[in-house]
Amino acid sequence: MNMPANFNGAVPKIDPDNAAMLLIDHQSGLFQTIGDMPFTTVRAHASALAKMATLTNMPVITTASVPQGPNGPLIPEIHKNAPHATYVARRGEINAWDNPEFVAAVKATGRKQLIIAGTITSVCMAFPSIAAVAEGYQVFAVIDASGTYSKMAQEITMARVVQAGVVPMDTAAVASELQRTWHREDAQQWAELYGNIFPSYQLLSESYNKAQEVEKNQEQLDSQRG
Repeated sequence: MNMPANFNGAVPKIDPDNAAMLLIDHQSGLFQTIGDMPFTTVRAHASALAKMATLTNMPVITTASVPQGPNGPLIPEIHKNAPHATYVARRGEINAWDNPEFVAAVKATGRKQLIIAGTITSVCMAFPSIAAVAEGYQVFAVIDASGTYSKMAQEITMARVVQAGVVPMDTAAVASELQRTWHREDAQQWAELYGNIFPSYQLLSESYNKAQEVEKNQEQLDSQRG
């Protein structure tokens, strides 16, 4: 197995103070080509990544591939969840890293780690991830916030980016690595975030919150009613 690139023996984990989030081509038209997972999953995960960046004061750069054409506009949740995000318009380049303004925006963050998600996984995520590694960045690719044509395409892309030294991750792992601890003032916001990543986790939170409410209010149980 190849080692992650550019870590020089350091543990390959995300440092929220040294990372930037690149959310590439999460567009309504491109979502219609996703076949390796439900597009609603990709949409929820990409939106969650934007929220994580806001909670950790992380720079966010977005871009779209011909959004006035069939690829469609960026999903609005990304800029809603990360209102501080910088949008870079491209002049038709398929690989965002081929756009000088996009690369300049990345360099302007001063961050050396990049968390990258993009639709389609095998193109919009993979191409800039590999290019960024070649320029010395430590790159984490979020596979389940990207989405591609088929499971086969996803697996081939995973092999390719790992060969290039990219660290593949899932959305929940990114959240946990950024959050680090539940002993923080915004813990409730992180709990809500996990509910967006795992809808079933929201059920757990609802059950826990109800139990806390019952205890706090000394609520009479139905089984104790006359």
